Amino acid sequence: MATLAPAPTGRARPTQSWLWRLQQLVSNYLPLLLMAMLASGTWWLVKHTPVPEEATQAPPPRHEPDYQMRNFELQRMDGDGRLRARIEGAALRHYPDTDTLEIDNIRLRSYSADGSWVLASARRAVANADASEIQLYGDVEVKRYEAQQADTPLAAAKLDIRGEFLQAFVNREQLRSHLPVQLRHGGTTVQAASFEYDHLNGRLSFQGRTTASLAAKGGSKSKATP
Repeated sequence: MATLAPAPTGRARPTQSWLWRLQQLVSNYLPLLLMAMLASGTWWLVKHTPVPEEATQAPPPRHEPDYQMRNFELQRMDGDGRLRARIEGAALRHYPDTDTLEIDNIRLRSYSADGSWVLASARRAVANADASEIQLYGDVEVKRYEAQQADTPLAAAKLDIRGEFLQAFVNREQLRSHLPVQLRHGGTTVQAASFEYDHLNGRLSFQGRTTASLAAKGGSKSKATP
């Protein structure tokens, strides 16, 4: 007589397929998001605008803005003149002592060649000199929308990321946050204490307590805690 395997003990581990799907989604849409954030580097156009000549012996820089803009809008076009990214904000300040840019109530909008687009907003943004590192603070929201036909209602966002902080390393193609975030895709909602995504290595990781709510057939939901 064949020996039966012993009955399983303990609670079965929940399926991890949602994690794979979420990683694939973030992997597909990260380049578009980073392009939108990189577009904020167009501030250098303002920085290099001719200004009156200063004295030869300039005083040491203090942490005070050397130029400011209010209720501004910057646009970035491609070689064919099509709009690729747009940046709006209530105020923009450049600090020469740290060579950083601060933007209040920032809104980033980026368009891809296939018609899809990303919208990111936050109460404040800080970028370094070459915009290779950008930090979003306060009510951070990043949404990715599919392409749609003209004169049709706006569909729900394909991917929605929310939190109080998001940091992007453009050259390394990384996103991370040490504060809680919520990621929503379709019927899947992930709540994580912190997260990090490395696009070059294809690795999406969550730290701390992480819960996932998955929509099941019939409209019911199930929860998983990795």
